[in-house]
Amino acid sequence: MSPQLSTQEAAALAGRVIDEVEKAVVGKRDALLQVLAAVLAKGHVLLEDFPGLGKTLAARSFARALGIEFTRAQFTPDLLPADLTGSFVYDQRRGEFEFRRGPLFTGLLLADEVNRTPPKTQAALLEAMQERQVTVEGETFALAAPFHVLATANPIEYEGTFPLPEAQLDRFLLRVSFGYPSAREEYDVLARRMTRRREEVELDAVTDGAGLLAMQEAVETVTVDESVGRYCVDLAVATRNHPDVLTGASPRGSLGLVLAARAFALLRGRDYVVPEDVKAIARSVLAHRITVKPDLWMTDVSGRSVVDAVLQQVPTPSTLARP
Repeated sequence: MSPQLSTQEAAALAGRVIDEVEKAVVGKRDALLQVLAAVLAKGHVLLEDFPGLGKTLAARSFARALGIEFTRAQFTPDLLPADLTGSFVYDQRRGEFEFRRGPLFTGLLLADEVNRTPPKTQAALLEAMQERQVTVEGETFALAAPFHVLATANPIEYEGTFPLPEAQLDRFLLRVSFGYPSAREEYDVLARRMTRRREEVELDAVTDGAGLLAMQEAVETVTVDESVGRYCVDLAVATRNHPDVLTGASPRGSLGLVLAARAFALLRGRDYVVPEDVKAIARSVLAHRITVKPDLWMTDVSGRSVVDAVLQQVPTPSTLARP
C-alpha cells in the first residue's frame, strides 16, 4: 500500500525527481516537467523529435530517478506482438506450457521508434497502454502499476515507417518535443561529459514505485473549478470548429487537458488548477489529436498552430483567488 502524501509533499518529491533527471538531460526543464506531469497523471508520452536530442536518455533517467523498473524495446519492421507481450513456452521438465513475460511487464517502457513497426505490433502496445493488460493466445495478463510508455518517433524519416493511426495517437496523453539546445546548453553537455570521464551519468533513485503511486494519488486531490473545466471543454470544441481542421480533439482531449493540468498544478505546488496550467500543457495535449485538412498539408498550418489560434480565441476564465 502506497503512503499518503500531501500536495506540498508530492510537489517537493516531484521537484527532486526533476532535479535528478536534469543531471543527465541538460536545459530541457520545461519539456521534462511536461513528461513528469503526464506520468503523474497516469498517462503515456510520445517524444517526437530529431535524433540525438536526448529522448532515450530522458526516459532512462526518469525510470532511474523514479526508482521503477525500466525496459527498452527497439521497434523494427520485423518486431512481432509476442516480442512485446511475451509468449507461452513449452517446459519439457514439467510437461506443460508456461508464460514468459515480455518487455511490456515493467514500470516504464521505452518504445523506441514506435512508428517503425507494423500495425499488428502497434495494436499490442495499444492494448497495454489503454487497458493496462496484454492478451496472449486468448489469455489475459494484467500489468502491474505503475506502468507507463514513453515512445519515441523521428518526425523527418518516413521511409520504411508505419504512421501511427489516429486511435493510437489519441492514447498518448502528451506529445512532447525537446528541440535543439542553445549553444551554452550544448557546451554544458560537452563540459559535463569531460568532467565525469565516462559515458554513463550516475543518477540516484529519489523515490520508488510506491512513492510514484502516492504522487499520482496526490494529483487526484487537486481541485478543478467548474469555470476551468468548461474552459478545457471550450478549447477542445474550438479545435473541432476551426476552419483549417478536418477532425478536432475528441472528448479524450478535453479530459486530457484536465488531467495533465492537475498534475502541472501540483508540480507548481498548488492543490487547485488555474487557466495558466491549462495553457502550459494545451499544445502538448491537443496538437497531436488534430488533423488538418489535406489541402493544407503543404502549408504552415499544423496542430500546434491550431491550438495557438484557439488559445487566442477562447476567453480565459478569471483566476479564482485562493488563500
